[in-house]
Amino acid sequence: MSLTANGIRADGSWRNWAGNQWSRPTRIERPSSEEEVADLVRRAAADGFRVRVVGSAHSFTGIARTDDVLVTLDDLNGLVAVDDDTGRVRVRAGTRLSALNPMLLALGLAMENLGDIDAQTVAGAISTSTHGTGLGFRSIAAGVVGLRLVVGDGSVVVLDDDHDPGLRDVARVGLGALGVITEVTLQCVPAFNLRAVEEVLPIDEVVAGFDGWARSTDHVEFFWMPHTGYAQVKRNTRTTEVPPRAATRRKALRRRWKRFKNEELLSNVAFGAMNHVGRLRPSVIPALNQRVLGGVSRAEYVTTSYEVFTSPRRVRFEEMEYAVPREHGLEAFDRVRRLVGALERPIGFPIEFRVLGADDVPLSTAEGRDSCYVAVHVFRRTPSEDYFRGVEAIMDDYGGRPHWGKVHFQTAATLSGRYPQWDRFHAARDRLDPTRRFTNEYLDIVLGS
Repeated sequence: MSLTANGIRADGSWRNWAGNQWSRPTRIERPSSEEEVADLVRRAAADGFRVRVVGSAHSFTGIARTDDVLVTLDDLNGLVAVDDDTGRVRVRAGTRLSALNPMLLALGLAMENLGDIDAQTVAGAISTSTHGTGLGFRSIAAGVVGLRLVVGDGSVVVLDDDHDPGLRDVARVGLGALGVITEVTLQCVPAFNLRAVEEVLPIDEVVAGFDGWARSTDHVEFFWMPHTGYAQVKRNTRTTEVPPRAATRRKALRRRWKRFKNEELLSNVAFGAMNHVGRLRPSVIPALNQRVLGGVSRAEYVTTSYEVFTSPRRVRFEEMEYAVPREHGLEAFDRVRRLVGALERPIGFPIEFRVLGADDVPLSTAEGRDSCYVAVHVFRRTPSEDYFRGVEAIMDDYGGRPHWGKVHFQTAATLSGRYPQWDRFHAARDRLDPTRRFTNEYLDIVLGS
């Protein structure tokens, strides 16, 4: 049975994108207005049910799972209002980033930073502390200046500069534990283009040069392919240049072909086929990894920001990602490299490394510190616990903070000391949802019951 964009299946069950989380809700709600959200919360309370919201089912943890009431906001989407003077945009919570970005471009606006996929809903992206890369930039949630949410008693709370801004700041990364977000107001920036340079370089050269690139380049990240000596580096610089026009059509076509070959043919089609082979015959993974990078061409192009930031991800996988203080990032990565070499089973997915500026959101993974992110992946239905637990043990040494939507084994006891504003978040939770209407098993583990 095929998955829908939110993981809800025709038989009434739910499964996430990676296939490692599933549940069978008692009922599924599809509100199309804030009033309908408030009504379903009141009905759930009367029936003694808990409520969870699913966005695009791209989290690898059980953050959206419930056997009670599952809510999809797919019908609560679109722009609400735009302030031309400030660049602030009100958007309904179920709007997917893939739909929002072209809408903003048509208004001459853009989101300041984005992650590398655009399948998430706006509410889902901010609630899990989704982020992009760039030392001078922050997570998506840090750009939230207003929220509307339905809280545990079914009432609507407005949070913005004029209405409890302190609580607004806490609720920007809420894990769905504070209520159902119905609207988000984003601080956008004027639309911009990026000059992208993508190339394969020796991994030792990449590690040696990364700090310099992080200081001199707006957005930089790399992907090391395990069992090889190479990594793909992506460096994106904001520019006033415009994409090539008809006079350079041939060059533009060549650039688009290189990008299509790198992202679609190699990163999705060929890479997916190789991972199927590698799952059946793990011993061939190192040789396959060499072939993947061997086919990647250097690409340089200019285009709209969101078209550079995001890439299609059609090969399904499971992922763990940790944020560590920037000064320890490359050391942590080097230890993960050594771990990969010591594992019994070869790793067929690249390890991603990014950097991000600090923000002030209590449960943001970059709260209070510039951070490096180390993300490890495995092809779906591939044994992974020894790998993931080994990586997590390394990250624990640096006070690592796990992405809330990606695999980890932490608990409230291990996490509370890693977030300086942990108690501030719990005070907000006690105020907005004292009866814990919006909890589930995952939140009981990571936030405490």
